Amino acid sequence: MRIKKFPKDFIWGVATAAFQIEGGGRSDGKGPSIWDRFCEQPGAIADASNGLVACDHYNNWQDDIQIISDLGVNAYRMSISWPRVQPTGKGAWNSKGLDFYDRVIDALFEKNIAASVTFNHWDLPDALQQMGGWANRETVHRFVDYAQTVARRLGDRVQSFTTHNEPWVIAHLGHETGIFAPGIKHRGVATQVSHHLLLSHGLALQALRAERQTAKLGIVLNLAPMHSATESTEDKQKTKLEDGRLLRWYMDPLFKGEYPADVLDFLGSDAPQIESNDMAHIQQPLDFLGVNYYSRSVVSAADPWDVQKSGLPVTDMQWEVYPQGLTELLVRMHRDYPLPAIYITENGAAFKDKIVNGSVHDKNRVDYLQQHIRALSDAIEQGVPVEAYMVWSLMDNFEWASGYEKRFGIVHVDYETQKRVLKDSALWYREFLKQGTQLPELKTNMLNEPAVTVLGN
Repeated sequence: MRIKKFPKDFIWGVATAAFQIEGGGRSDGKGPSIWDRFCEQPGAIADASNGLVACDHYNNWQDDIQIISDLGVNAYRMSISWPRVQPTGKGAWNSKGLDFYDRVIDALFEKNIAASVTFNHWDLPDALQQMGGWANRETVHRFVDYAQTVARRLGDRVQSFTTHNEPWVIAHLGHETGIFAPGIKHRGVATQVSHHLLLSHGLALQALRAERQTAKLGIVLNLAPMHSATESTEDKQKTKLEDGRLLRWYMDPLFKGEYPADVLDFLGSDAPQIESNDMAHIQQPLDFLGVNYYSRSVVSAADPWDVQKSGLPVTDMQWEVYPQGLTELLVRMHRDYPLPAIYITENGAAFKDKIVNGSVHDKNRVDYLQQHIRALSDAIEQGVPVEAYMVWSLMDNFEWASGYEKRFGIVHVDYETQKRVLKDSALWYREFLKQGTQLPELKTNMLNEPAVTVLGN
């Protein structure tokens, strides 16, 4: 039986985001974010919940870091709540908020857990949104100031800084479909937002490097291979366009200094306003590129794709379990772009977990993680420079517009008592790391491919 083994210096971690776990929504001078405001809108959140308490990590952080340490991981991906450290996104800083992250980073450092810190995991200060938010070019400069201040405070103990998490989600779901904060529905605004996010990323990297920041610097994109539902010309054309809007719209500026021409043609008057030197600012060298992967996308020009058609397992988010898509995606990116180190910054699955006799037997999640780690190994064998893998998520949390109805964690959270219980997936991950990250081949083949067209160039 062939055994797959990862390099000794490979980074293994777990990931969270501030708004999803911290709570403390009105504690110690924290200002409201766009997600606090979005949660107040009737019907915005599936269970009408909010993030004011969440997992109460703001008060339970010491216990949570002990859980992370006990798992045996060597990295923890977390984010800073901008309105916690600077309530209005400009002007005065909140010392209590900065002190909180100082304590968290110190504790990780003491336990030899590398901190991977994201500046923007979606919770923009609401005061900036009232001035136009990411659609306002001024927010670009406020973000650079914020990133510099946080990096000066924490950078001596941080392994890597991420500027933005999933700019496509902020732009498309937050400003085009409006199903995420701030709930705007305007394609032109969405594309301008995407440009300002990329611009702020590039300017922040320049500013941090000018100050000789030693942490590795990058950005995190949510990506997926695009497959055509059928061989029809219409489906293939739509597939190429959707690939352009998800992957090439962000990868091309970062690595080629330009937006894809076919997407610009599609957008027409909704294309972003670009000032001179913007693209040069965006195309900054990356120390790493973070990739969040959950499933593939199947594109149909007619009706939305029915995930039940393929016969593959489906998660509670109604996403197919499609691990081979991770290999496909990474190999394609390696072919098309001059990649830096790749960090898989999120990978995981939501299932309907239940505690039975004090345990959570989530075999489906164990299978998911095993299959995707194996797929990651396949990509490395094909030359993709992958250096890190982080499970989403450390614990169940506030899953944005789904509220608390979806559980992604490898640690179960009882939101009434805040009790944490390690699921079988956490126990498996701990044992996997303890045994030297060796993966035996699957005994059964769960990766049968349906009849779809894989997108090429």
